[in-house]
Amino acid sequence: MAPSGLLVTGASFAAFRGLHWGLQLLPTPGSAAQNRWKWRNICVSLVHSLLTGAGALLGLSLYPQMAADPIHGHPPWALVLVAVSVGYFLADGTDLLWNQTLGQAWDLLCHHVVVVSCLSTAVLSGHYVGFSVVSLLLELNSTCLHLRQLLLLSHQAPSLAFRVTSWATLATLALFRLVPLGWMSLWLFQQCHQVPLALVILGGTGLATVGAMSINLGVHILVSDILRSRPCPPILGNKETRGTRTDCDGESITRDDSTLSLKD
Repeated sequence: MAPSGLLVTGASFAAFRGLHWGLQLLPTPGSAAQNRWKWRNICVSLVHSLLTGAGALLGLSLYPQMAADPIHGHPPWALVLVAVSVGYFLADGTDLLWNQTLGQAWDLLCHHVVVVSCLSTAVLSGHYVGFSVVSLLLELNSTCLHLRQLLLLSHQAPSLAFRVTSWATLATLALFRLVPLGWMSLWLFQQCHQVPLALVILGGTGLATVGAMSINLGVHILVSDILRSRPCPPILGNKETRGTRTDCDGESITRDDSTLSLKD
């Protein structure tokens, strides 16, 4: 499994880096002109979320054995999906290091290290692929988070599109982020006697971190977008926030939070 998984990971890394480079050749919307790198970064993240999130949902629907046997039950293409995600996180981490300081990107870099560590276990060993595919359901929520960020960068808040996206973000956060995280945590607890201690610690740490940040993210969006009407709510994201945000006067403000995903 390792050689083919590593090959797919390398190809994915090159593809996502190439996509980011290619976006530099395209015009950036005028409203996002002050955040060109951030706009490109989120667009690349959106492509990854759409690809892996939809792939995970379709795969689990067609092959429910992956959830019934998360350790061994998976078709060959599921490993490819996980390897693609590993390549993306490596590419995104490279992009963050290239365009931001460690002080700006440390939280996302820590997230990426945890994610790559967890998903790489499946890529290298060929086991726990089903478990990893379930974790990729979180990308369905990340899709909404990235769309929300793009609307904020385009100064589309408040607008009908932004309000619909905010509600969709909260709905998918509950359905495709908190529910899968809860299922994975319960499974890991019930099967801890079958899973090596090192993997239990790694997986438990990742799930606890992502779960806490997901709850914090949901509360933040609920307050800023729904309960408190603000013309320029803070930019959040799963990976989800990057760089800076813009306040109501057009001033650049350092981002205030981010999300993780065992994407994710």
